[in-house]
Amino acid sequence: MRWSDGSVAWASEVLLSAAVTAVIVTMVMALTRALKGPTEYDRMLAANSFGTKTVLLIALAGHALSWHSFLDVALLYAMVNFVGTIAVMRFFEYSADDEAGDDGTPS
Repeated sequence: MRWSDGSVAWASEVLLSAAVTAVIVTMVMALTRALKGPTEYDRMLAANSFGTKTVLLIALAGHALSWHSFLDVALLYAMVNFVGTIAVMRFFEYSADDEAGDDGTPS
């Protein structure tokens, strides 16, 4: 069965809209977890997930607008997100070590 160009374009727009909506919903859920997380590790994981969803949203926007340079921006943002996550986790690791006393018990 062969589709006409109009129906393929319509289906592409519908699927793209559904994908953007799904990504935005998951971003709201990740942001909620980042604000309400019981521990700092849960909050950091949610913030990392939010950053990953942002990369996906940038890539989807680039596809929707036919701007292929948005993919480069998305990859750069992904690298910054990764380095930022590692830096914050190292900060949490060292701050947890500073809270412990010389004998390893919390002060």
